[in-house]
Amino acid sequence: MIARIFSPAKTAMQSGKARARDWVLEFAPASARMPDPLMGWTLTDDTSAQVRLTFETREDAVAYAQKHGLAFRVTEPKAPKRILKAYADNFSADRKQPWTH
Repeated sequence: MIARIFSPAKTAMQSGKARARDWVLEFAPASARMPDPLMGWTLTDDTSAQVRLTFETREDAVAYAQKHGLAFRVTEPKAPKRILKAYADNFSADRKQPWTH
């Protein structure tokens, strides 16, 4: 069973980066999920998929995995792509798209 260590991206509902700095250790699923025929819920026999540990730093997560003898894979976060915009660009004369209203 391989553990995955990563820093999750911020959700669409977040404007700040408060919880996006944490590192998460979670296990890869060992078996496929299947739908329950009666209720339609998703079933799995693997209880380790429910485990999600959070750490303040990448080093803490790696140290935890090494201490407990877990095979792990670290996924580095991608740098956010910054798009520099100015409000005045909406009204410029050389606007790429025509003003629609």
